[in-house]
Amino acid sequence: MRKIVFYGGVSLDGYLADESRSLQWLFDADNGTPMNYEAFIDTIDTTIMGRKTFEEALMYSEGENLYPDQTNYVFSRSSQEDKEGFTFISEDLVQFVKKLRAEEGKDIWIIGGGNLLKPLLEEDMIDEWWIQFTPVLLGKGIRLFEEGTYRNQLELLEVEKLGNFAELHLRKKQAE
Repeated sequence: MRKIVFYGGVSLDGYLADESRSLQWLFDADNGTPMNYEAFIDTIDTTIMGRKTFEEALMYSEGENLYPDQTNYVFSRSSQEDKEGFTFISEDLVQFVKKLRAEEGKDIWIIGGGNLLKPLLEEDMIDEWWIQFTPVLLGKGIRLFEEGTYRNQLELLEVEKLGNFAELHLRKKQAE
């Protein structure tokens, strides 16, 4: 069965983006140290992101598909026309992810914040996490974790210093 994984950077106080949805603070903190992204991207063949994350990614990539070698899904509450390399989905996220998980393939990358993560957390569906903490305090913005009805137990696998970032690798705690 395929794993559902999250990989992404957050501010020290837990924000994915500032209040204007900008990620510039993340790029400003980058000191050019190689991240583990190349090794990570080789483990996945599918991405799932929210519409707002998709729009932000397109802006930073100047309209280019950042994940041309993957199957890419974008979740939107309203119907959207597919764009080259991206399929828009408006069905139930949890059921869609369960269906994908049962198919053959590599891991599935969840890209985005609280709106996308919350229903998956409430179903305890995220198997592994790679979170890069950035030594920046934003004070407000878009949180990685929204309030919800979930309590997920994780185990810490590794902490790695990557230049100005600290990457935590965690996985869902297995039942004993």
